[in-house]
Amino acid sequence: MATTQIVAPVRGMHCAACVGKVERALTSVGGVHAASVNLATEQAAVSFDPALTTVDALRAAVARAGYELAEPRATAMPGAMDDADQASRDAALRSEKIKFVVGGVLSVPVLLGGMSHVLPWVPAALQNPWLLLALTTPVQFWVGWQFHRGFLHDLRYRTASMSTLVSLGTSAAYFFSVAVTLWPETFHQPGAMTYYDVSAVVITLVVLGRWLEARARGRTSEAIRRLLNLAPRTARVIRDGVEVDVPTAEVVVDDYVRIRPGERIPVDGVVTEGASTVDESMLTGESLPVAKLPSSRVFAGTVNRTGTFVFRASRVGSETTLARIVALVAEAQGSRAPIQRLADRVAAVFVPIVLGLAALTFLVWWAAGPDPAALFALTNAVAVLVIACPCAMGLATPTAIMVGAGRGAEYGVLIKSAAALELLHGVDTIVFDKTGTLTVGHPIVTDVTPVGSTSAEPGPGSDDVLALAAAAEQGSEHPLGEAIVARAKERGVALPLIGEFATVPGQGIDAMAAEGRVLLGNRTLMEARGVDVGTLAPRAHALAAEGKTVVYLALAGRPLGLLAAADVLKPEAAGVVAALKRRGVAVVMLTGDTRPTAEAIARQAGIDRVLAEVLPEDKANEIARLQAEGRRVAMVGDGINDAPALARADVGMAMGSGTDVAIEAADVTLLRGDLHGVVAALDLSRRTIRVIKQNLVWAFGYNVVLIPVAAGVLYPLWGVLLSPILAGAAMAFSSVSVVTNSLRLKRWQYEKE
Repeated sequence: MATTQIVAPVRGMHCAACVGKVERALTSVGGVHAASVNLATEQAAVSFDPALTTVDALRAAVARAGYELAEPRATAMPGAMDDADQASRDAALRSEKIKFVVGGVLSVPVLLGGMSHVLPWVPAALQNPWLLLALTTPVQFWVGWQFHRGFLHDLRYRTASMSTLVSLGTSAAYFFSVAVTLWPETFHQPGAMTYYDVSAVVITLVVLGRWLEARARGRTSEAIRRLLNLAPRTARVIRDGVEVDVPTAEVVVDDYVRIRPGERIPVDGVVTEGASTVDESMLTGESLPVAKLPSSRVFAGTVNRTGTFVFRASRVGSETTLARIVALVAEAQGSRAPIQRLADRVAAVFVPIVLGLAALTFLVWWAAGPDPAALFALTNAVAVLVIACPCAMGLATPTAIMVGAGRGAEYGVLIKSAAALELLHGVDTIVFDKTGTLTVGHPIVTDVTPVGSTSAEPGPGSDDVLALAAAAEQGSEHPLGEAIVARAKERGVALPLIGEFATVPGQGIDAMAAEGRVLLGNRTLMEARGVDVGTLAPRAHALAAEGKTVVYLALAGRPLGLLAAADVLKPEAAGVVAALKRRGVAVVMLTGDTRPTAEAIARQAGIDRVLAEVLPEDKANEIARLQAEGRRVAMVGDGINDAPALARADVGMAMGSGTDVAIEAADVTLLRGDLHGVVAALDLSRRTIRVIKQNLVWAFGYNVVLIPVAAGVLYPLWGVLLSPILAGAAMAFSSVSVVTNSLRLKRWQYEKE
C-alpha cells in the first residue's frame, strides 16, 4: 500500500480547540492514515494513500471545518517555513497588533464615557451616546470580526468556545445599546442603559491576548529557523576527483565532502582522511573541542576548528542529527497544551448555561412579568448576557501577568507567557544542564603541579611550568590553551620565547624553546616521544577523578609538570540548589559530558541525581521519562543542544548568556545569567498564581452573584432589578478590585538566601 506524507501550513487556527477540529477534519477523509496538527508551527503533517485521496480532498475537508490548508511544503522538514509562510505569519501578527492598537485607542474614551456615573469628572462630550456608538462600532465589527466569525463557525458545527462567549456578550451589549440610543423614550432612562464600554473593552482585551499568543508562536518558529541556519547553505563535494560547491540539500549519502578550518559541517558523516578538532558544544554541551581522526563521526552544524579533512556523508536532509533536533523542538513545542484549552473547556460549559439562563429569563418575564412584559423580558435577558461577558475575567489574568512579568524583569527574569507562569508555580523537579548553566561554560586552569612537588628531585616552580606552557600555547586556538594563557596573564608571569609551533592532532602541541623541545599534551603524546611521566601519574589520576582535564609539560625530553583545567562551578550554584531543595523541589543534572566529570560537578553543587553522557536527541526523552514518573519538570539550559529538552519540559528556562536558539525555545529567560533567577522565577510564579486565583474569585464571584440578580430573582421579594447604575458600579468595582490586587505584586521582593 503506497503512502504519501506531506507537511502543509494551516491558516486560521488560534486556539487548542482548533487543532482538534482540523485533525478530525483530516482523519475523516477516506485514505488518510494519520494526521497531526502543530499549533506552535501552524502546520499539519498528513500520511495518506494517494490512490484513495488527494491533497485537494484534504484541503476541501479542512475548508469545511472553517480553516485553510495551504500548499504542501517542498520539504517535509518539521517546523521549517519558507518565505511565503513567514510573510503570511508576519502579516497576521501585524494585523493583530494594528487591531489591538485601534481597539485600545477607541476603547479608552468609550470606557470613560461608560463609567461617567462613578467618575463625575468625565467630560460631558464623552457621555453622548451617539459619540460612544461611533467609537464602538469599528471595535465591534472590525476589531472583533474574528470572534463573530468564530461564533458563526461554532454555531455551524454545534460547538462553543471563547469566541462564542465574546461574540454573544459583546453583540448583546452593542445592539441593546444601539436600541437605547435610537429609542431612548422606550427605555424610560435616556442614555443610562448603554453598554458600549462592555463591547469595546472586552473585544480589545481578548485581541490583546490573541496578539501575545501570536507573538509567542512567532518565537517558536524563530527558534526553529535559527537551528536550520546552523547548517551551511553549500557544501564542497568531491565528485569525479573535482571539488565543487553544491547546495547542502543536494548532498547525497556516500558523497565525499571537504571541510576547511572555521567551516561548519553540512551533513553527518565519517572522516576518511585528514585530522582536526571540531567544536561540538552545540550538540554535547562540552566546552572542549573533540579530536577527529579517520573513522571519527562528524555532525551537521558543528564547527571545524583546526586542520582540513574529508568525510563521507552518511546522513543527509531530515536524517541528520541537527534535523532531528529541529523536529524534536517543533514536536515538543506543539505538544504543550496552551492555557487557552482550559478557557475553551470552561466556555463550552459556561456559554450554554448563560444562553439557557438568558432564554429562561426572557420566557419567565414575558409570561409572568408586569407590563410592559416584553420590555422587561428583553431588558433582563440582555442584562444576563451582558453581565456574563468576561470583562472581569478578562482582566483577572492579564493584569497579574503584566505586573508579575514586569516585576520579574526587574530581577532579570523574563517570563514569556501566562502558561509558563501557570506551569512553573507547580514545578516539583528542576533539571539543570551542566556546561554554561551550573558551570561558567569554559575551562579555567585549576591546578599547576611541578614535577618537584611529586618527587624528592628538585625542579621548576609552578610559575615556571605555567610560563612555559602559556608560551607554547600563545598561538593556539584551543580553549584549553586559551585558559592556560589567561591564567598566566592573571599571575603576571614572563613568557619565554617559543618557535616552530606545531599542533599534533588529538594529542597536543610541539614547539621549540631555547632550552630544547617543548611538548604539551596528553599522556599519549609523551609516550610517543619517549618522555617518562610516571612520577606525575598518581597526581594526574587524582585530578582526572575530579572531572578535570590534565595536560603534561615536558622540556628537552624531561617532564616538567602538569596542568589541570576544568569548567568550574558557578559561585552561586550550590546555594541555589540548596534553596530549591528547601522549597520542596527535586534537583537533577542532565549533561552530555562524561560521567566522572558530571558527578564531580554534581557533588560540589549538592545534586544527588545525575544523568550523564546523554545525546541531544535523548535529552528530551530523559525529560519525558521524568514527566512519566508524575513530575512537573522545569529544564534550565543555555545551549543549542538543550533546545529539545527546554521545549519538552513543562517549563523551559534559558540562561541569558546562552545561545539564541535556547532562549527562543524556552518559556523563561534569565537575562543576567545568574542562577538565583531560577529561585526568583519559581517564587514569583507562585506568588503571581496566588494573585490570579484571588482575581478569579472576584471575577467568577461577580458573575455568580450578579447573573441571578440580572435575571430578576430579587424582584418578587423586594422589587429589585439590576439597574444600569448598579451594573456599571459592580463592573467597575470588580475590575478595580482585580487591578488593585494585581498591583500588590509590585511590592514583591526576592531575597537571596
